[in-house]
Amino acid sequence: MDSELVLTVREALQRPLFQHAQVIAGEEGLYRFIRWVHILEITSFETLIHGEEMILTTGLGFNWDAVSSITFLENLIKQNATCLCIEIGQYFDTVSEELIELANRYQFPLILFPRTVRFVDITQDLHSLIINRHHKMLQELESLSREFHRLTLSSQGTSNVLKLLYKSTQCQIIYRPIIGKPVCFPTLPAQEQNHLFQSLDPFWEELEGIKPNSSPILRHYEKRTVVLKPVGALDQTWAHIVMVCGHKPREYDYLLLDSASLSIAQELLRTRYMEERKLYSENLWVDELLSSRFDDEKHITALIGPDFKKLNELNYQVCLIEVENLYDDHPNVFDNDWDSIRLQLFMTLRSTFEKFSFLPLITLKNNRLAVIALDMKSKVQTKARLQQALAALLDIHAPDKPKGLQLVIGVGKTYTRLKDAYAGYQEAVQALSLYPCSKRALLFYEELGVFRLLFSLNDGKTLQTFIRDYLGPLIDHDHSKGSELLLTLKVYLDNDGSKQIAAQKLYIVRQSLYYRLEKISELLGESFMSPENRISIQVALRAYQLLNPDKFTGHA
Repeated sequence: MDSELVLTVREALQRPLFQHAQVIAGEEGLYRFIRWVHILEITSFETLIHGEEMILTTGLGFNWDAVSSITFLENLIKQNATCLCIEIGQYFDTVSEELIELANRYQFPLILFPRTVRFVDITQDLHSLIINRHHKMLQELESLSREFHRLTLSSQGTSNVLKLLYKSTQCQIIYRPIIGKPVCFPTLPAQEQNHLFQSLDPFWEELEGIKPNSSPILRHYEKRTVVLKPVGALDQTWAHIVMVCGHKPREYDYLLLDSASLSIAQELLRTRYMEERKLYSENLWVDELLSSRFDDEKHITALIGPDFKKLNELNYQVCLIEVENLYDDHPNVFDNDWDSIRLQLFMTLRSTFEKFSFLPLITLKNNRLAVIALDMKSKVQTKARLQQALAALLDIHAPDKPKGLQLVIGVGKTYTRLKDAYAGYQEAVQALSLYPCSKRALLFYEELGVFRLLFSLNDGKTLQTFIRDYLGPLIDHDHSKGSELLLTLKVYLDNDGSKQIAAQKLYIVRQSLYYRLEKISELLGESFMSPENRISIQVALRAYQLLNPDKFTGHA
């Protein structure tokens, strides 16, 4: 930061009103900044100052004995005051060796006025200087912010922004993209750069959950101060800027860092929009791959091109993502708005998948995002990482957040050959179709249990006949009497025949449950709990739930 924009103790001492002032201790602290000037004539002042104030006092209002003076100075140091100016006169005439030793120990400037001065003139003079420089600082900050923005519209915009940030702050700048190698501005010798990167390693894990709009994080590295700022948009972090300062960072430095990170984020967002549109156009073959059943890999090779061999050796799962509340919660969404929402989803999705080491091939099918998530880590905790990626995606777009979208995701089984992408897509469709029954936002096909069998039997007649054979009397009774025997039976069987748990989940007393179970036994026969019948009844209940998802809402 330009030294002319900051008022230091050293510079204040050069003002005419300080021509007779004497620095008797803490000379090593003359570099300290003065944010404001405050007159103190009381000993209890903890709530009266904010830090970085020059303190003026005559000693009026308290006794300057050795103990009280030490306590007073200790409190000033604790409250981060900048320096203490004492007028020698009626209330104060000498400085103890203990006071001098304390000021020297903390590099806290102790200044004496050997003759009477008008404190009001000092405050007026220094405050005018501080305010004028603050105004100049804001003008310079606005000018630099415009220059940051202009630089992002040129080639190598990010590099030029970082170079200007270094020039303006005189701090070592490190740019660390999430994917790629960190870069230093200015460039450091290889050995020194490697040492710096290794020293900063402990900080990266701490930055994992920090969002781009968060305040910079302040840490200390050796004898320097480190300021870390995430860069990104749409709740996605794409890089970090690290500022390594040999001095205590000022508000000006933080504001410059925020402005630079915002400009870089805007450039990255523009770039990602263009890349996403390009990728979407180039990956139209993904839609054909998911739509058609291929038996001949030659056809797929011709479809994909030179990337086929590399992609065809990776494990993958097909994920189908649906925006459940797009038109319900966003009634004024137009087609161009949907295009914008879709592109944002594409970018968020791509960034999230890449973070967990998946290469996503994305296409749009019937207003659903279909993703072939290729595993770049080759079977290393694949399902756990995919669950983490999808959970992060659901969290980013949670409906309780501003402009939140309710996403529902179905995931197919793991495959290796791309010719099986059609099968994976059909599985993802089936998993997604169970959302009305389960109300779970994330469903894996392999976890669907008996529903996987029921899907293949759902030809419009087979399941209906099976349901009538095993549940017909209960369905008719519920329809004619308005009872809840089907729901009661489902909850009872789902909880392994525990009457206590079933009653609690149905919000009824135990006696009511006993009555319902007796009625069920009367309608289905006393052997309905025999192993063979119980299995068939539970399958019939799942089939009924599949065909009538609204019937068991809240008890899926």
